[in-house]
Amino acid sequence: MFRSLELGLLVVLLSLTDMASAELFPKVGRRASVTEVAAWDIDVRPDFKGLPSGSGSVKQGEKLWESRCATCHGAFGESPSVFLPLIGGTTAKDIERGRVAALSVSSENAKTTIMKLATVSTLWDYIRRAMPFDAPKSLSVNEVYAASAFLLHLADVVPADFTLTEQNIAQVQARMPNRDGMSTKHGMLEVKGKPDVISEACMQDCKVNEKSLAVLPVSVNGLNGNLAEQNRPYGSIRGIDTSRSK
Repeated sequence: MFRSLELGLLVVLLSLTDMASAELFPKVGRRASVTEVAAWDIDVRPDFKGLPSGSGSVKQGEKLWESRCATCHGAFGESPSVFLPLIGGTTAKDIERGRVAALSVSSENAKTTIMKLATVSTLWDYIRRAMPFDAPKSLSVNEVYAASAFLLHLADVVPADFTLTEQNIAQVQARMPNRDGMSTKHGMLEVKGKPDVISEACMQDCKVNEKSLAVLPVSVNGLNGNLAEQNRPYGSIRGIDTSRSK
C-alpha cells in the first residue's frame, strides 16, 4: 500500500515537473514517443520479466563469437589482451552447489566473469545492451541468445547441442555456478564503518588496496601500452604498470 502511494506521488511530481518545464521552455524538447521509450526499456530482471522471445544454439553462438567477439575476449573467453577472462575458475562441484569455491581463495589472481555471475539474466542483458564493444545494441535477440549459449557451454553449464530460449532459461539458471553467491557484503568504499561511494579525498600518495587489483598475465604486458599511464593519477583506483614484464 505504501509502495503504491509512493509511486503515485512520484507520478504526480513528474507530471508537475513536466508541466512546469513546458511552461518555462515551450519550444525546447518534446515528449518521448512510446516507440522511443520501448527502445530503451529493455532490461531483463532475474525472474526473466522483460526477456523477449527468441532462441540461439551453442553452434550458432560459436560462429557469432568468432566473428564479433573473439578479437577482444579470445576464442574461448580467455581474454588474451586487456579484458579480463570471462570463463574459467569454476568446477562441476560449483555447478552442483551453486557457489564458486575459488572466489574465497586469496591465491586466485583473476576472478573471471562466470565465477562471479549469479544470474544468467545479467549475462543476457549485458550482452544485449553493451556488446559488441564497437557496436553496442547491434546484435539481434537471437544472436544474444546464441552468444549467451556459447559462453554457458564454455563454462560447462549447458551441453554442446543446447539451444537457449526464453522457455528453458530458468532451467539454465538452476545450473549457474555462483547462483547462490549473492552476498550482503558490498564492494564499495568504507566511510566510518559504513558503505559509501565517496570516501575521503586523496590527491597524492593515495593508499591502494592491492587485494582489489585484477592482474593480467605478464605475457600480455605492453601489448596495449602502460595501463598505469592510461588511468587518472589520483584516487584509490589505479592502473597497474604494464610497461614491462615482471
